[in-house]
Amino acid sequence: MAHRLTWTIDAVDDLQAIAEFLERDAPLYASAVVDKILATTRKLLDHPLAGRIVPEFDRSDIRERFVFSYRMVYHVKNDHIVVLNIIHGSRLYSRDIS
Repeated sequence: MAHRLTWTIDAVDDLQAIAEFLERDAPLYASAVVDKILATTRKLLDHPLAGRIVPEFDRSDIRERFVFSYRMVYHVKNDHIVVLNIIHGSRLYSRDIS
């Protein structure tokens, strides 16, 4: 099944904030993290259920993949994958998902 992938504005903002934070001290690392996050999202197109179920929700349609120390949280809706947020792995996911 062909899937399409979109990002929420929050997820785009999260990625931008991560890049800016890391770039201050380690520009090469910042680039590597961003590249890996983008590559991981592209892999979701072929394997949308590869990520684990987000423990805070225990819903099979809300999943996450870890990239370095970040949690990339996404929603699988039939043929549509929506990247919801990217947060540090030490944080609990506290945003409301409808």
